[in-house]
Amino acid sequence: MELDYQALGARIRELRKSRGMTQSRLAELVGIEPSNISHIERAVSKVGLATLVGIANNLGCSVDDLLCDSIQCEREAFENQLVELSKDCSPKELRLLTDLVRAMKDSMRKRSY
Repeated sequence: MELDYQALGARIRELRKSRGMTQSRLAELVGIEPSNISHIERAVSKVGLATLVGIANNLGCSVDDLLCDSIQCEREAFENQLVELSKDCSPKELRLLTDLVRAMKDSMRKRSY
């Protein structure tokens, strides 16, 4: 299976921004050039293992969280994302999200996705 570098870069960008971190700051923490972070996020270049671990450590996530689109045991990573997304929701927002997810799930199953 080929790694989905586009999805990996998008996840890194999303997590970095959600933590209020610039590309320059993440690069500094990881010990690479800021342009490298830009290239990784845009899937212009492939990321090495040591750099990937450094990025995960400095974003406060696991490598699985970053690679969940490319690994076969992605369920836990996606479940963790749902939990993380819902942490700052009000009870009303949680109720609405639950209703939306239930409706989407029913629709997908009716269409055999």
